[in-house]
Amino acid sequence: MVGRRRRHELALQMLFQWDLSRDLLANVRATFWTLNKDVEEEVRSFADHLSSGTAEQIEKIDLLLARHAEHWRVSRMAAVDRNILRLGTFELLFETQTPRAVIINEALEVARKFSTSESIHFINGILDSIRKEIE
Repeated sequence: MVGRRRRHELALQMLFQWDLSRDLLANVRATFWTLNKDVEEEVRSFADHLSSGTAEQIEKIDLLLARHAEHWRVSRMAAVDRNILRLGTFELLFETQTPRAVIINEALEVARKFSTSESIHFINGILDSIRKEIE
C-alpha cells in the first residue's frame, strides 16, 4: 500500500506543478525526475502514467468535476484539492482494474498528507458522487 501511495503522491506533485506553471507536462516531468532520481522505475512509470493520463483527459475530468462539485467552479478550488480530485477521477474512469473504494481511499490518504481536514470531506463527497454516476 505504501508503494501505491508513493506513486499517487508523486503523480499529484507533477500535476500540481503542471497546473500552476501551465508548462508542458513533458517539461514538468523532466524537471521533476531530475530532482527525484532515487525513485524506483516501477514507481516512476506508474506515476508518469497517472499524471499523463490525467492531463490527457483533463477536459473530460474537469467537466465531470464541475457537475459534481455543487457551488464550486473547478478553477476556484484549492490547487491541491483540484489535482487530487483530477487524479482520483482519472482513476475512477480509466483504471478499471483497481476497486473504486481503493481509489477513493488512496485519494483521501493523499489529501490527509497534502491538504486540510475540511478538504478530506469535500474530496470524499465529490469522488463518491462520481463513483455512483459511473456505476
